[in-house]
Amino acid sequence: MPQITGTATYTRIDPVVKLQLSPDSPEFQFAPNNNYDAHITLQYGILDFGKKNASYNLAESRRIAAADQVNLTRRDLAYSAAQVYYNILFVRESIKVQDAQIASLQQHQREMEKRVEGGVSTRFDVTTTQVRITQAQNTKIDLQNQLRNQQVQLARLLHKPEYENVPVRGAFAYQPQAVDVNAALAQASENRPEVKLARDAENTANLNLKFIEHSNKPILGVGAQLGAKNGYQPNLDQIRPNSVGVVQLSVPIYDGNKNKNQRVEALATIRGTQARTQDTQEQIRADVQQALNNMQASAARHDNALQQINQATDAFTRAQSRYRYGVGSNLDVLDAETSLAQARLARLQAIYNYTLGQYQLKRATGEQIW
Repeated sequence: MPQITGTATYTRIDPVVKLQLSPDSPEFQFAPNNNYDAHITLQYGILDFGKKNASYNLAESRRIAAADQVNLTRRDLAYSAAQVYYNILFVRESIKVQDAQIASLQQHQREMEKRVEGGVSTRFDVTTTQVRITQAQNTKIDLQNQLRNQQVQLARLLHKPEYENVPVRGAFAYQPQAVDVNAALAQASENRPEVKLARDAENTANLNLKFIEHSNKPILGVGAQLGAKNGYQPNLDQIRPNSVGVVQLSVPIYDGNKNKNQRVEALATIRGTQARTQDTQEQIRADVQQALNNMQASAARHDNALQQINQATDAFTRAQSRYRYGVGSNLDVLDAETSLAQARLARLQAIYNYTLGQYQLKRATGEQIW
């Protein structure tokens, strides 16, 4: 676009050149002591041999990279929110397991107290049961504290006050899915924002090289100046209109090899961005494979936890029966109760890990989750 500039100057000159042609003639002054100049200047570049286009393309590439960086930040925030959300659901379910264990232990304690009153058990069995209840209650306290901390974290992600209890709804269920590894890898290579950023950096480096190559080209421009100033004969102090027109061609001749060295540096930057793009592709393949490995391991742990729950339930039932008939100990019942609670928690942990593995896979493949 043309550039228009308004300028006003005042200059005081002492002394000024004066000339006396003869002893009897007055002194002749070439310039006034007080110089006034006010003008408007118009400048416009006609031809720069691609320099402006190279500069525009470089700026546009940087704008695209900034937009992709915004998408990357959104992706990370969404993944963090998903982690906190499912952690809240997991802790809630874990608290329910602890409540069930505490209720069962308290019921067992009441039975022990009746047996003590009947003279068929000792006070030691009651005390041992109370110890297990206290341990389960301590675990519940830790889970409740973890739940509050996760709620604070979620409030921060939602830009809400930390003290505000953000309502979280949803089902905490095991939902396995089949994954095509090749399709996941192809999707990741196409959609991951890291790939786009790496390509943006590579494109920006190439455009920067073109900009440097064009920065050493000639520039042809025109200019016009219209204003008023003093200093004209015969009355030097009178301000008169004046105008100036100019056509200017600027040709770089020698810059101390600055442009040449900048091109060498730009080429090195291009090679660096190409290497980073390749490394990003390899990291993405590793991320996809790791997410799949985590999902497979969590699925296997979930299946084992189901078997463990069935086995622990049967062991707990048998331990209770044996104790009622006087052929088992109270410690066997407590151990079986603890094993059952641990099996239920292991199942919840497997569901939580598998669910996060699914989101890890979505993140690895570049799927948008917000």
